[in-house]
Amino acid sequence: MTSDPLHQLYTHYSELPYSQRVLYTCTLLVLGLAYLFAIIYLFHSYSGRDGKENTLTYEDIVIAYTGTGKGSRLEAALRGPMSSMLPAEESAAVISWVGEGAKQDKYEGAVKTILDKRCMSCHDGSNPHLPNLSNYDNLKKVTEKDTGTDVFTLVRVSHIHLFGLTFVFFIMGLMFSHAYVRPVWFKCTVVAMPFLCLVLDISSWYFTKLYHPFAWVVMIAGAFMGMSFAFMWAVTMYQLWFSKPPAPVAERDASSPLISR
Repeated sequence: MTSDPLHQLYTHYSELPYSQRVLYTCTLLVLGLAYLFAIIYLFHSYSGRDGKENTLTYEDIVIAYTGTGKGSRLEAALRGPMSSMLPAEESAAVISWVGEGAKQDKYEGAVKTILDKRCMSCHDGSNPHLPNLSNYDNLKKVTEKDTGTDVFTLVRVSHIHLFGLTFVFFIMGLMFSHAYVRPVWFKCTVVAMPFLCLVLDISSWYFTKLYHPFAWVVMIAGAFMGMSFAFMWAVTMYQLWFSKPPAPVAERDASSPLISR
């Protein structure tokens, strides 16, 4: 690594007051836990759509945004991410009902009973991110041909992700900015990478509906976003508490008055 001179405004973790270092540590721990849960949720939401359980594949991403091209959204969900939510015989009964035309008279019997028992705790309309299955008219919408996530839903989720993840990576980047990493261009690249990946990831949701290979961009951008987060998290935590101050910082501190932290 090159020995770029320290910027006059640069402050290493060892020069921060202990209260600020504790604040950074607590933030890192909570953000790390949140990111882990986010990965688990994403895997659960997207995996299995292609019929292969416990795997997340290119086909899963394509199906999520463009649909299966056959069957309905309800059938795709019951065969994919929601397959574990219903016993096999109940799932088969609902899928059979959809395949027979999703008639209202048959809905009022076994199908409504199954949905009320298994699905209403989440799909009662209280969560705007989940389909409302509380009545036949709402259910009918998800028994139509599966064309993947609709554009309005993508827009709604996009602005939530853009706002939320921008704040997350601003906080991570702000804490990481105190790390001693050389060369400086590499450090700046690490800070900028998740923002670039975020834009590529979300824009590719829409492009995948038009051209399926953009699903690879979704997967690659998401992976690089996660690696950037992991790298900043690990370096920040390590330099906060477990590493000695780098030589340039130690030399600068030696020439300055001792500051109580």
